[in-house]
Amino acid sequence: MLKHLRKWVVTRFFGHSRQRTRLVSKDGRCNIEFGNVEAQSRFIFFVDIWTTVLDLKWRYKMTVFITAFLGSWFFFGLLWYAVAYIHKDLPEFHPSANHTPCVENINGLTSAFLFSLETQVTIGYGFRCVTEQCATAIFLLIFQSILGVIINSFMCGAILAKISRPKKRAKTITFSKNAVISKRGGKLCLLIRVANLRKSLLIGSHIYGKLLKTTVTPEGETIILDQININFVVDAGNENLFFISPLTIYHVIDHNSPFFHMAAETLLQQDFELVVFLDGTVESTSATCQVRTSYVPEEVLWGYRFAPIVSKTKEGKYRVDFHNFSKTVEVETPHCAMCLYNEKDARARMKTGYDNPNFILSEVNETDDTKM
Repeated sequence: MLKHLRKWVVTRFFGHSRQRTRLVSKDGRCNIEFGNVEAQSRFIFFVDIWTTVLDLKWRYKMTVFITAFLGSWFFFGLLWYAVAYIHKDLPEFHPSANHTPCVENINGLTSAFLFSLETQVTIGYGFRCVTEQCATAIFLLIFQSILGVIINSFMCGAILAKISRPKKRAKTITFSKNAVISKRGGKLCLLIRVANLRKSLLIGSHIYGKLLKTTVTPEGETIILDQININFVVDAGNENLFFISPLTIYHVIDHNSPFFHMAAETLLQQDFELVVFLDGTVESTSATCQVRTSYVPEEVLWGYRFAPIVSKTKEGKYRVDFHNFSKTVEVETPHCAMCLYNEKDARARMKTGYDNPNFILSEVNETDDTKM
């Protein structure tokens, strides 16, 4: 009872006041910004314009999409207007009855814009058309048609690629809200639950983790966000997972684990961030995706395990109850990994006999004091 009360008090009064800075949010977004980037380095983003456009947010992407088409239509509309102006096809020049214009029925800037739009999107209403009178108009028609195909292919391809990016597939992979620490198979383990909300599989899935913390080297150098590898496994290994139902992945807290020297009483005093990664290939598109989440000390529950989530119905089907996905149950757990290993060593010594080198057997001669 006191354990629960203490944990509630710490979480309620100290947890909110101590807002820990996350590098990775719960939904996988990275909380990092770049400052003082040189102008030459920024130009590299325009060299790789395809990736830059794909990484833009939707509001900026739609702005670029609309601006690219409207800008090209208006630009070529000005060029068509210039051709008509130079050839004196406009009504203010009062062309003669036998005058053959470069483009039929261009009477001003508005009609030039409409002809530019019809040319680039290949609408072709048939009211305005290029004649054989001007070679400049024919060249401009060819140039706008080719450039229009390029703009259309690039922008439509960028929209399609943005929609079909595997990042959206990662939204249907979810991790448990909390990580738990309890015994599993006689070992103290850190456990996390992950589920695939779609029936389509992730092929070649691989799970691993990184522990981010600030460390000081023996030379006195302070390393912020120092990364320590955390190996996560399931009963069948950590690669090529059969990810059809929710899995409970675990990390064994042994002598090589950074959690070995932590205890239930000191866990909330630690300053670390556990980032968990799941890499896989989307079965339907063959595109690779990565799902990320993170856990801070307040989200690691010591002495708990996850509630059962998979059951079998009377009809012989397996049912997954996501109501218990992040639900935890308190279990008896050693308050530190070192205590568990010391307990095992003590039990092993109790089953083994030891020789006492200081024990000396002294022989005693028996005398018979009875005389006959």
